[in-house]
Amino acid sequence: MMEDGDQLSLTIAQIVQRLKGSHLHSQLERQAKECLHLPEIKLQSLKEDVRSFLKTSGWERKLQNAVYRELHVQLPPSLPQAPPEHLKEPLAYMRKAQSSWEKRVFKSLNSMSTELEVPLARMRPEEEQKELTNKWNEMGTDEPDLSLFRPVYAPKDFLEVLVTLRNPNHESNEDVNARSHWGLIQVPLSVRDLPLLRAAYSELSLTIGQVGIDDNAQIHPDLFESEFVQLGKKVVMEQDSAAAQQYSRRGCPTGLRADLWALTLNSINQSQDLMHYEQLKAGVIQHSLLVDNLFYKDVKLTASNDDYYFVFEDFLYQVLLCFSRDTAVLEHFKNNSATPPRSYIQGKAGDEECAVVYPPNGVIPFHGFSMYVAPLCFLYNEPSKLYSVFREMYIRYFFRLHSISSSSSGIVSLCLQFERLLQAHMPQLFYHLRQIGAQPLRIAFKWMVRAFSGYLSTDQLLLLWDRILGYDSLEIVAVLAAAVFAFRAENLMEVTSLPSAEAVLADLSTLKVMPLIQIFLYATSV
Repeated sequence: MMEDGDQLSLTIAQIVQRLKGSHLHSQLERQAKECLHLPEIKLQSLKEDVRSFLKTSGWERKLQNAVYRELHVQLPPSLPQAPPEHLKEPLAYMRKAQSSWEKRVFKSLNSMSTELEVPLARMRPEEEQKELTNKWNEMGTDEPDLSLFRPVYAPKDFLEVLVTLRNPNHESNEDVNARSHWGLIQVPLSVRDLPLLRAAYSELSLTIGQVGIDDNAQIHPDLFESEFVQLGKKVVMEQDSAAAQQYSRRGCPTGLRADLWALTLNSINQSQDLMHYEQLKAGVIQHSLLVDNLFYKDVKLTASNDDYYFVFEDFLYQVLLCFSRDTAVLEHFKNNSATPPRSYIQGKAGDEECAVVYPPNGVIPFHGFSMYVAPLCFLYNEPSKLYSVFREMYIRYFFRLHSISSSSSGIVSLCLQFERLLQAHMPQLFYHLRQIGAQPLRIAFKWMVRAFSGYLSTDQLLLLWDRILGYDSLEIVAVLAAAVFAFRAENLMEVTSLPSAEAVLADLSTLKVMPLIQIFLYATSV
């Protein structure tokens, strides 16, 4: 077992190594060299003076924020001799299931390419490049024929795979949670019960002011809000990622949310982000990918039909097409149970030296993928800023919603947590729904796999995502899913079939997220 000191040393070494090759590192070096010419830098106290200069000029804070980001996206320190695949996912049966799922998805993509005679990638002719350049900001007006394209998979297909997961070394009667067989998820992962959740989410308690509740209160509506807004402005001014994350736990005021999220994610849109976005855009214009059609189709099927998001159609195409070509996204596969799919250069099938990651970012979109981006369009109207925040949200959180893993923020744990919470605190409801063939997870899964995007009203969704960022976890998504069932329990006890249960839960757009979560966490008896 590694000692705490060894773990810390390893973490520091990993972070230093990762930052050494970064743009920030070269900027810091340049600033340090330039400040040597300043009169206040003395040779006899050179080290202290340079450090003092970097602190007062804001560079120390930028370095702190970069380190804070690395702590949130890198692997937990582990024994150096552990095989890389064990670091990505320690459970062999999870790795096997994920690998099998990946093969199935990529086979489906290849079949589509063959059937429709559309290559996975092709160089656009010069005329097509010019046309795309001219209509870049109005891609929604272009209507390519997408009738033959279909999503590679939908959330319900993915759920069927999760339902079949089993630990071959685990006997179901060993499970201390005797009710676990009621649910669909049959793997022995550790998830938090209500007392542990209350301790973990103590800032959401009924006695602490919340954006999403207290800013709408009837009495003294200004008191909480003005004080909390002032604190938020101070956090933004200080440019401290850790403080921004802590602040978000109680919700972000509307006018500060965009800045606070970008700061939490250390996604401060500097010139290199804009340059990176322009390079990706050039890549979209030069090459056409089969997955472009999947993104077009997905936007048409989801956001374009949504009262909140249809106005952002052009933004969504721009961000998603750039995302598919961004090889920087591949970095997150080090922390992900998934492996990027690989294809072969034409005529070189089977030759590993001619294998390339496809699409370039390693992510094959599924039905509903574009809804990870849509809510962010309300916060950022500059495409490069929108892009950098979305990419960071994806590599920290959203990838976990469509990969098979044992992570506490992974979709398998979220499903299990949802089922356990509902079984423990609404056993009659759970048993009733199960008896009529309406397993609760079959209804809730589509909400959770999209982190509720497209189901809640946008203002409520953003309040939920505030807490995902604030607590650096997707766990709250499972809590909300259980809270929705508890809220509609009376009606659900009356239904006699899956379609009628789905009808009761078809429209979540009037729900208020924070009261639901608070009532479930703090007014439910343990």
